[in-house]
Amino acid sequence: MTRPQPVHPRISAALESAAPGAVRARVSDRLGMAHDASHYLLTPQAVLVPRDVDQVAAIMRAAAGLGLGVTFRSGGTSLSGQAGTEHLLVDVRRNFRAVEVLDDGARVRVQPGAVLRQVNARLAPYGRRLGPDPASESACTIGGVIANNSSGMTCGTHANAYRTLESMVLVLPSGTVVDTAAPDADARLRAVEPGLAGALDRLRDRIRGNADWARRIGRQFALKNTMGYGLNSFLDHDSPAQILAHLVVGSEGTLGFVAEAVFRTVPVHGDVTTGLVVFPSLRAAMGVLPELVAAGPAAVELLDAESLRVAQALPATGALPELTVDRHAALLVEWQEADADLLAEREHQARRLFAGWDDLTTPATLSREAAGRAALWHLRKGLYAAVAGARPAGTVALLEDVAVPVPALADLCDDLTGLFDRHGYQRSVVFGHAKDGNLHFMLNERFGAGDEVARYAAFTEEMVDAVLARDGTLKAEHGTGRVMAPYVRRQYGDDLYEVMREVKRACDPTGTLNPGVLLSDDPHAHLRHLKPVVPVEPEVDRCVECGYCEPVCPSRDLTTTPRQRIVLRRELAAADAAGDIELARQLRAEYRYDAVDTCAVDGMCGTACPVLINTGDLTKRLRAERHGRTARRAWTTAARHWDATTRGMNLALDAAAAAPPAAAAATRTARRVGNPDAVPRYDRDLPRGGARRRAAPDPGADAVYLPSCLNTLFGPAPGGDGVLAAVRRLADRAGVRLHIPDGVGDLCCGTPWSSKGLPDGYAAMRQRVRAALAGAPDAPLITDAASCTEGLRQLVDGVEVVDAVAFVAERILPRLSVERRLPSLALHPTCSSTRLGLDAAIAAVAEAVADRVVVPTDWQCCAFAGDRGLLHPELTASATRAEAAEVRAAGCTAHASVNRTCELGMSRATGHPYRHLLELLDAACAPERPT
Repeated sequence: MTRPQPVHPRISAALESAAPGAVRARVSDRLGMAHDASHYLLTPQAVLVPRDVDQVAAIMRAAAGLGLGVTFRSGGTSLSGQAGTEHLLVDVRRNFRAVEVLDDGARVRVQPGAVLRQVNARLAPYGRRLGPDPASESACTIGGVIANNSSGMTCGTHANAYRTLESMVLVLPSGTVVDTAAPDADARLRAVEPGLAGALDRLRDRIRGNADWARRIGRQFALKNTMGYGLNSFLDHDSPAQILAHLVVGSEGTLGFVAEAVFRTVPVHGDVTTGLVVFPSLRAAMGVLPELVAAGPAAVELLDAESLRVAQALPATGALPELTVDRHAALLVEWQEADADLLAEREHQARRLFAGWDDLTTPATLSREAAGRAALWHLRKGLYAAVAGARPAGTVALLEDVAVPVPALADLCDDLTGLFDRHGYQRSVVFGHAKDGNLHFMLNERFGAGDEVARYAAFTEEMVDAVLARDGTLKAEHGTGRVMAPYVRRQYGDDLYEVMREVKRACDPTGTLNPGVLLSDDPHAHLRHLKPVVPVEPEVDRCVECGYCEPVCPSRDLTTTPRQRIVLRRELAAADAAGDIELARQLRAEYRYDAVDTCAVDGMCGTACPVLINTGDLTKRLRAERHGRTARRAWTTAARHWDATTRGMNLALDAAAAAPPAAAAATRTARRVGNPDAVPRYDRDLPRGGARRRAAPDPGADAVYLPSCLNTLFGPAPGGDGVLAAVRRLADRAGVRLHIPDGVGDLCCGTPWSSKGLPDGYAAMRQRVRAALAGAPDAPLITDAASCTEGLRQLVDGVEVVDAVAFVAERILPRLSVERRLPSLALHPTCSSTRLGLDAAIAAVAEAVADRVVVPTDWQCCAFAGDRGLLHPELTASATRAEAAEVRAAGCTAHASVNRTCELGMSRATGHPYRHLLELLDAACAPERPT
């Protein structure tokens, strides 16, 4: 390992002058952004976070003057090495996320940092979505969708990024900005970039005038194909501006920066049916493909025998028929239609097909039932997670993809299986989009000091020969990147390869953009910069660095993401192993605040991670390691005297609220002098202290009610008397009896101790809660804060723990009479309510309360996270910024959440008072009070 060298002062000064405030040059910034989902690792000299298009243009001009390359990166889900560099890495994820729906959803204008799933969420009310539907939709961004010409499960080549692009705003390396939608786009391009416009005209005419070239290009792009530049642009479009725009699609950031793009959308079909058809062999499955494809399915996904074996170990294995897998293969098929009658016709046709296939291993069935369909897709999409998650520590997962004409698919599968055996790649799976002749396969490799690189090189050469011998493409969906750049010439031939070289020279004459990616004359380029993976700790060793966790991480725009926390641990371990004391010291110093103090420990990363890593587990352990004996004793004492502790805290809030405003500044002074991760910051927008919780025993109760201690710590929002009172009144109205146990003031869900990594205090609280529940009625245990529900489920065993919202929705709401509905309600779900699966219950209560319920599309964890909002308010401010803007624009009558601290965080962010949803239900059911 080579230590990253400090940025040269001349380079730093030039970049800071070009883009003030955009330069990030710490080793943590550079190493944290060096990693992506590929098997390559290059460390940038600096990371830049431009705020707008002008800064992007200035950075490109400055880089050319410095002789440095520029690589644009957004989601970092890239699998082929196109998002890494030894030069300048430009992060366009943070400040380029705008989404504007046009023409009632028929079109959409998007910036490169917008996540695909979030764009589709904006389009969903219109019954539309983007055409590309890659499996990485939850994390990949529009910048990557364009750069890699994304396709996916159902879009084939007819609705991929290339086919659905309408226009773009493109920043060329010279700094020229071209809006291809402008009426004078061609005239402007010819005026300001005459060399580029002339080259595009000449290349168009040469290609169209050469029948052999046109035929070969047409054959290549009849398949899913992301190798090299999209030369089909010269055949499909006439004007220089449109040719340029479509050349940029799939160009992997080597021709210009796409500042925004307009896409035509496709309809979302609500009538869907799905099935899994199992065959005795791969050849039997391939044999039915022609007539199956003729039946018009939206998707036909292949699972080979090894894929089926892996799928049987997944949680949704019940979706698979009982089967002892030998040489079997399966096709997951789905039809999507605009109306139920047309879908019924498709189902009838499909069943006739199935009846004619006499070699099926099990009877083929179709289902419209959502849960069954979701289980089947979980099997298909879970293959990557299952194989990658089970790989040996220290290995990297290589997910590759190729495409061949459908008739050659079975032979290619045989070729790949033989290659796996010959080169010793065990448990490699083959799956993919059979309808498109597109196969994915995954290898596990350890790039160390042995012969692994030679093995990988030999495998790659034979794989290339096999695919090209069957008139295929070496990259169907994942982009050329570094992994296939040396093979572009072999796939296209010298003449078309030279056309691509001319395209690159015309757009980027100085070679500034993404050097080493997409085109390379170095035959060994794909064997350089291979990523070593250092085993660190069980919590994170499964990480494949895909970045799926990043869009849901509340600290992603402030400090680090879960992926960055993990890769920085790996870099720290590598520095320790290499004896680089200074690098290790720097990383540790920066890691404390960036990765530990500002982690919300909300667990949302675990819900998005394909290999189910919750980096909060790592953070808790690291926090535990830093606690001294005195702190551990103090928190254990607090657990044993929690009533007194919480009353002391609420009295402190009362005193602070009564003190002169200047006195509130004392906490800021204390934070500057002491440890800001131990001294809470007081602000005047915090409420007074709450009320002490008191017992209300009822041996015949329908539920045991453990009010959250947050009710004691923080007083109710203005206009209400708190959720505890609301729950009790709602229960009384419905005739539901509640038991509040003796000693309730001393009880807690344990989250304060678990989140801080304090096992002794946690154990003390567990013992106290179990003792209190031992004498309680045999009934469900409910609590009124979603985080406490989650905490209690982990704290106590053998007890049914139900969130108060779910209990009210099921047991109380049907017995209530809602007297006054609100015109509109802005609702903030919480990370805990999401993980608990409370969406349906929350929606039921909210819809009973308000005529219009708004859940912001930019919703995410508010990061108040117990005490993080008091210790690091900048974390909550960053996490809530986008949602708060959406809430303010919505102009709702009322605002609600299901956790008191989340209510505080959102009230602070929006300027609107948030109350517990059950308080609003209580108010809606109460007789109107006279004014």
